[in-house]
Amino acid sequence: QVQLVESGGGSVQAGDSLRLSCAASGRSFGSVAMGWFRQAPGKEREFVATISGSGDNTRYADSVKGRFTISRDNAKKAAYLQMNSLKPEDTAVYYCAASRYYNVNSQVRQYDYWGQGTQVTVSS
Repeated sequence: QVQLVESGGGSVQAGDSLRLSCAASGRSFGSVAMGWFRQAPGKEREFVATISGSGDNTRYADSVKGRFTISRDNAKKAAYLQMNSLKPEDTAVYYCAASRYYNVNSQVRQYDYWGQGTQVTVSS
């Protein structure tokens, strides 16, 4: 069993930065890919970024490429999402997730464990 707890959300102005953190419990953290997803009101949950078990491979949604950076620290069992140049359209609840696979993947159905989410609100 894996438990995930996100933190770091908040309300910011357009152009500001935030860093989300995801603390994980359970074994084999370094053996599975981690992902960040987001869900805005009235919309489906969408992929944001993913990182492989070792951290040597990443993938991003086109909408955040060049602005967001995903990273992980396996010794601390933590994953992070650095978000720069935030836009109002980035407003959503952000979720951390642990995959059943080692390699990067962007499909919601490939993730078995989810955090409770953290709200990010960007005003113009």
